[in-house]
Amino acid sequence: MRLAVFDDHRLGVVEGDEIRDITGLVPAAFDQWPQQRMNWLIRNWAEIGPRLGDVDGPRVPLASVTLRAANPAPPQLFAIPANYRAHIGEIGDRSVTTGGRTAREAGFFLKAAGSLSGAGEPITLPAGSTRRFDHECELGVVIGRGGRNIPRERAFEHVFGYACLIDMTMRIERGKFEEDRSLRKSFRTFTPFGPFVVTADEIPDLDTLASRLLVNGEKRQGASLKDMIVSVGEAIELISSVVDIQPGDVIASGTPKGVAPVVPGDEVTIEIDSIGEMTLLVAEADPAPRPF
Repeated sequence: MRLAVFDDHRLGVVEGDEIRDITGLVPAAFDQWPQQRMNWLIRNWAEIGPRLGDVDGPRVPLASVTLRAANPAPPQLFAIPANYRAHIGEIGDRSVTTGGRTAREAGFFLKAAGSLSGAGEPITLPAGSTRRFDHECELGVVIGRGGRNIPRERAFEHVFGYACLIDMTMRIERGKFEEDRSLRKSFRTFTPFGPFVVTADEIPDLDTLASRLLVNGEKRQGASLKDMIVSVGEAIELISSVVDIQPGDVIASGTPKGVAPVVPGDEVTIEIDSIGEMTLLVAEADPAPRPF
């Protein structure tokens, strides 16, 4: 099943070129906090999921709505660095994962959940900045069931679904700009996530899938998901060994080689087999009191 968040954070089931509105299933109390509707659905999926086929909500053309982040307000947003061997070291002295360390040694880091955006929204770079901003093509994993100390053999029991994810990054400049990684990756719209969540039952084997990222129609990144150093199962094992994972959490899987800069006016397309694709315009954000 393909689930989407659209317009004013309404929930829908994507069926062909239409979206069936299922927002009415969510308690009215969430009208005050609509970004949490998807988290409520995930937490109540065991009861609600089997009934969704019988819910005859309003249907509208998919092309007529604005798609928001596949889960706009996850409790936690984890990211796995240095997770494809061909990517390690490719950005030279701009890299902060050094010494040939991989995700297995480096662990994970956090991005701000407020950096998430949807397929219907542009990527906005800080106004007037001359810094380098790179795209990173990744798989986004949505947690369906929480837990702690989850062995990788049981990890997929905790996965709700998947979506395309772009991890935008402002690069460091040695000796001049060396901000913390979480800051450089957490600008608003720096984690496009969508276009919708594909539930895990639709994806029996991630290792058969490949991802791609294009800029202005030119392919820059492409890899098989089986080439990840730390698999999705191992990532869940790693994270849950440190902190409890929660329903609705998002994990960014790490990027393959080919990261490169984008500038306002570029068009970025990410595709993952069986999961979806989305194309986003790169624009400039409104001026901020702190320039970058």
